[in-house]
Amino acid sequence: MENKNLFQNLYLKQFNESNAIAHNERFVSGSSDYNFQLLDNAYRNAGRTYAKLKIAIETNNCMSEDCALELTGIKNLEESPQASLDFLSSLVAELGVTEESSFDPNNNYKYTAANSLMNGRPGFSKTDGYQAYLDLLPDGSQQIVFLGPAFETPLVINSAALNALLESDTSLVVSTPDINKDMLRLLTEVGLFAQDAIGENGELTAAAKITEEYVMMNPDGSFDYEIIDLGNGKGRNVLKYDLEKIEKKVTPFINAEVAGLMSSEQDVIAAWNVYISKDTSVEEDAQMAQNANAGNTSWIYELDLPLQQDKKVLFEIKYKEYFMNNYLKQFTTNQLPTVKEDAAVFDLAEAKKAKAQKFLDDNDLN
Repeated sequence: MENKNLFQNLYLKQFNESNAIAHNERFVSGSSDYNFQLLDNAYRNAGRTYAKLKIAIETNNCMSEDCALELTGIKNLEESPQASLDFLSSLVAELGVTEESSFDPNNNYKYTAANSLMNGRPGFSKTDGYQAYLDLLPDGSQQIVFLGPAFETPLVINSAALNALLESDTSLVVSTPDINKDMLRLLTEVGLFAQDAIGENGELTAAAKITEEYVMMNPDGSFDYEIIDLGNGKGRNVLKYDLEKIEKKVTPFINAEVAGLMSSEQDVIAAWNVYISKDTSVEEDAQMAQNANAGNTSWIYELDLPLQQDKKVLFEIKYKEYFMNNYLKQFTTNQLPTVKEDAAVFDLAEAKKAKAQKFLDDNDLN
């Protein structure tokens, strides 16, 4: 099934960032009206309505018992201007998430179009067929309605619904967690590095190394090296790490990190779609977010929330793989010996011969 949100969001992103409209002669030769007059239109008849209610109360000519409805109407109208400003401020902040570099294009694409309209982006004016209305509702809440070519059906957002979401720490538009920041922090917390390897900024220093507790040793207490081929008959030693011991050490920390993410399942979906779902590198993810994101492995907010247990388990597995491959692997790969003499480049054939002889000696096979 085609993921409409994914394709529409990527199209809108490309349209806004391409600057192509600047080279459209029809656009640059005409005027565009971006004045949607949200507040002017919403309050055009408010003064008249307020006066009628006030007169009805003062003359005791109310339609409701004890003028209850009229008094409520007066109260709503008096509070509405500030409520409108608060509503629009919260809405603009939510829609602004669509401009984040790690924005998950599996979010509802209508929010991206609405953000373009609210920010007066070229191609989203009244002249281009767009319109937006702010309405004051009888129950005291307010709603904003977006219409235009990018909206197959009107996008309607109610102020009370938005407030309820925000007060429950739920976002209208999901912001992708900063996985890179989280994993850099996690590196310093898993207990593999000495305290002096952590800089003042809370991140590992450039010289950070995993402690010798996790380095493979020979029975005689010397380091057990792996020999790598440098070419031209030369080689050198690199440290071998007990990867099973390392994984056992970091797993509880990763599980705790995932448990924290699970407190907001929509954040988990965003992290999955933008970073975790595919076996990619950190560098590839930056480009993937610009192109196809998680593609056909995307989780869909409308369909996959609340998350089923199998998806929670899969996320935990993939999260650990992502951490191990993209953040921890660099500290277990091609690490030079700490013993100066063992770090020198040597003749590969001689070294292999010496290693074979040592094996024979250690096992009394001569």
